[in-house]
Amino acid sequence: MNASEAAELLAHCSGFDNRQPSLAAAQSWAAALHDVPLDRDAKAAVAAYYSTPPQNPNERLWILPHHVRTLRTKIRNARLENFQYEPLPDETTAEYLARYRGQVQAIASGRIAAPTGRLALEGGPSREFMAELEARGWEGNREVPSDDDGEPAAELVDTVRRSGPLGIVCPMCSAEIGFPCKSSKATAKFPLGKPLAKPHTARIRAASGEAQQTPEERAAEEERIREASRLALVRLQADQEIQDADIVEEAS
Repeated sequence: MNASEAAELLAHCSGFDNRQPSLAAAQSWAAALHDVPLDRDAKAAVAAYYSTPPQNPNERLWILPHHVRTLRTKIRNARLENFQYEPLPDETTAEYLARYRGQVQAIASGRIAAPTGRLALEGGPSREFMAELEARGWEGNREVPSDDDGEPAAELVDTVRRSGPLGIVCPMCSAEIGFPCKSSKATAKFPLGKPLAKPHTARIRAASGEAQQTPEERAAEEERIREASRLALVRLQADQEIQDADIVEEAS
């Protein structure tokens, strides 16, 4: 793309974003897109960019050269999705490369219609091959019994989940599967409790298959933690206290 072609592309962009093309902009775009021709796909890339809403609704769309390059490549690659080269008999390597590149170029540019379907494998195993398999005890083309009548798969819905503590409901805070545990203290931002970075111990223990604590054991554990916290606070306060120095009067 030269400066004149880049100016034409910028004029096409101005229909979307009301930019004011200039000679300096055309020269800069030509330098950035020196290996990209001005064709229908380049203009289609501009239309594709402005037909996609931004992630931030308040953000203004403003296309740049790298957007044209990337979207044009995606447009051309989409035409090659179902392409498969069909070799000719007895062709040389040079002939293969020439034909392959020519077909890819023709389909990617749209000069030749893109394939509409994938090539499927035809045929099946021979009768002799199947007989050998069956002679060795394999039941060819056997039907797999289905248990969908009783809907047993519904019973396995909760078992096919992500692994780890988040794969079960938390027995401590009742956090659902896939959601982090939450604290019991509600705030204005988190009325149901602030999400915790680490799951509750009970949830980790349940996920690993360990036995759950009884209410008495849990109460004793909480009491032990509170007592340890109280003793730590007492030690901290004792370390911070400054003892009054004893005043010794000298004998006159």
